[in-house]
Amino acid sequence: MNVVFLSPHFPPQFFHFCARLRELGVTVLGVGDAPPESLHPDLRAALADYYCAPNLESYPEAHRALAYLSWKHGKLDRVESLNEHWLGLEAQLREDFNIAGPRVEEVRKKRSKTGMASLFHAAGVPCIEGELFESAGQARAFARKHGFPLVLKPDTGVGAARTFKVSTKAELDAALEGPLDGFIVQPFIEGGITSFDGLTGPDGRIVYATSHVYSGGVMEVVNGGLDLFYWSRREIPPELERLGRKGVEAFELRSRFFHFELFEKADGSYVALEINLRPPGGYTTDMMNFGSDVDVYRLWAAALTGDGLAGFTFERRHHVAYVARRWNRAYQLRPEQLVERLGAALILHGPMPPAFAGAMGDEMYLVRYPEMAAVREAIGLIQAPG
Repeated sequence: MNVVFLSPHFPPQFFHFCARLRELGVTVLGVGDAPPESLHPDLRAALADYYCAPNLESYPEAHRALAYLSWKHGKLDRVESLNEHWLGLEAQLREDFNIAGPRVEEVRKKRSKTGMASLFHAAGVPCIEGELFESAGQARAFARKHGFPLVLKPDTGVGAARTFKVSTKAELDAALEGPLDGFIVQPFIEGGITSFDGLTGPDGRIVYATSHVYSGGVMEVVNGGLDLFYWSRREIPPELERLGRKGVEAFELRSRFFHFELFEKADGSYVALEINLRPPGGYTTDMMNFGSDVDVYRLWAAALTGDGLAGFTFERRHHVAYVARRWNRAYQLRPEQLVERLGAALILHGPMPPAFAGAMGDEMYLVRYPEMAAVREAIGLIQAPG
């Protein structure tokens, strides 16, 4: 089996996906924009071949890379990246090289906010009402109908890039002076952000699932430069799991990770925000591993190859929290003091790649505890202002 993995070096821990595929006997072929000598040693060991495409954003260059690997290694069975940025590229390459997996129109629909909303409606999953921006008059009519605040965001976008809140008519008028082609307008929903995350097998059945609770929405964190933290649940509220499973089923995902974000309202109800066809960002795959003592990198490899999923079970044994700091803020404790105070509960600590810093902070700490009270105490300790 030949699997092409796009940008296997980023995010940094994603080399584990390639390593697990190699362990299952897959021929793993990498295409990325990093020089070969810069790759992690374990990634180099996992790759049977690597094509350096300095401008992977250029479709002709990516196409040339796959043509070369196909000529050299034979039929390509899969092309993957598990990275939101490359989902469209994956789909186009699958189409042009007749490779199994989601094609262009399917990915376009399932990545766009309007396409997601149509699938949520069909599945009976409550979701945010929204309209694709067509004119200033239409946006103002939407505001009159729904009131302020509103959210303006790209119909297809990554994270909270170019997403902003407008709270008054004056703010809306100012926003309408800028380019809004491809944007949608939605009501602002009051509520916390939670997720339903996991992985499906080849038959679409969910083989692993968990849930995370976020300190704030990505839009607020990015635009306000806030300190982020989020943690995994040990028990998923029944209504959240019910809606999560309905949403995943509606998207007909096969051998894919999913990251389903919802608003959790004060009355205990949920409103779907979006589903991403990838793992949750940052080091959340490691949080999954540490929370349930599993290896989701191997689980994904097994799902892709159909190897060894029969009889797999898991238990969410720990809460795992991601706690961020920003370098432009002063904190009560220095990193070395935190390492000593957190002790064995600290499972990972270090700087974040600059590409993630806006949403996820400059420096990260992963901690795990069986009790939620200890998680809250650790968050307070890490982010206590100086």
